[in-house]
Amino acid sequence: MKTAQELRSGNVFRDADGQLMIVVKGEFSKSGRNASVVKLKYKSLKTERVKEEVFKADVKFDTVELDYKPCTYSYQSNSMYVFMDEEYNQYEIGADMMGDALNYLQEEMPCELVLYENQALAIELPKIVVCEIEYTEPSVRGDTVGKVTKPARLKGTGYELQVSAICLTGDKIEIDTRTNEFKRRL
Repeated sequence: MKTAQELRSGNVFRDADGQLMIVVKGEFSKSGRNASVVKLKYKSLKTERVKEEVFKADVKFDTVELDYKPCTYSYQSNSMYVFMDEEYNQYEIGADMMGDALNYLQEEMPCELVLYENQALAIELPKIVVCEIEYTEPSVRGDTVGKVTKPARLKGTGYELQVSAICLTGDKIEIDTRTNEFKRRL
């Protein structure tokens, strides 16, 4: 059991209905006269619904221990994504539970499965992924004031993000999957 004050981003707990929730953000606040409170932003692992609530700092939550298992992405079957671990066990995850991972997912991509009682809940991609730009507009000559960016579409997924003006079609780039931001051109 953890108190609301001890919950951090990424912790999983059970709510009053017994549903598994993951903490997205937690802010601790202490005022002079009132009791300390924690503003928690969390989402359901089952329905992906995000909720924000304020709790007293000493409210207790049942925390849940999750297992993480390295795996690779194999293929997509209808709305299910299939992953395989080192022992060739297959795990399926629905498209609704994939979140931003769908923007970067490529065949044979290594990632980590998040398991609860041997059931796959979600995946975690590597912090940095390398993708190829399928299309981006040519740079405008003379536009060099500040940090100049332009939209680019990624090969394979079709996801669009802002990249540096020096990037061209066919370039390989690094992307931070936690923030969905362009890091550098390779």
